[in-house]
Amino acid sequence: MKPLRRRRGFTLIELLVAITVMAIVAVLGWRGLDSIIRARVSLNDELTSTRGLQLAFAQMQSDCSNIALSADIGNRPTLAAQPGRLALVRMTYAENQPSRIQVVSYRVENGSLVRRESVPTRDLRALDAAWTTAISDRDATEPVALSGNVGGMAVRNWNPNGGWQTSNGIISNAQQTAIPGAGPAAAAAANAAAQAAQGPTGIEVSLQLQGQPASLIKVFLLGAA
Repeated sequence: MKPLRRRRGFTLIELLVAITVMAIVAVLGWRGLDSIIRARVSLNDELTSTRGLQLAFAQMQSDCSNIALSADIGNRPTLAAQPGRLALVRMTYAENQPSRIQVVSYRVENGSLVRRESVPTRDLRALDAAWTTAISDRDATEPVALSGNVGGMAVRNWNPNGGWQTSNGIISNAQQTAIPGAGPAAAAAANAAAQAAQGPTGIEVSLQLQGQPASLIKVFLLGAA
């Protein structure tokens, strides 16, 4: 009879080496999975912020394109901007309803860009009250949050005669018209005065996102193009 051969198994050193290799692979796999999850969370946060900013810029575009003319509301101001806040008077239109006016304001509050709007009206006294409230800190209207993670907002206005100007208060956009029946010299002088007094035709809004080195900048035309 042939002698029985002893089956050779793994030695203790081989088992320890195998366990060590498996542990290293498991750690590397966990780190890779953790980095993927972190990147996914960060990407979702950025997508949420991007969607909020797109909504905010689209709403600003609508408000700016429908801004009221100062001459139509008794030469009242229609635009005011300071660091972190923007207010304007816009026209609103509803089906089978006459055009009305309302005050819209944007502010950066607690890290979010919010928008408030007054009740549309045709009463200039109500407009004055809404405007005073919008440019002060007494506006108790429930805001609509447009975008989070916003650290600040800066506004510049474009004036055809002066270029870009930093906005820090009420911006006049009253328009002057030539006097009917005036001679050529008077008409030219009135036209020059109107151009000099012309208000801004556009604004630039810069939003500074928290944790981001660069600001997001968007330019809006005031009034229908």
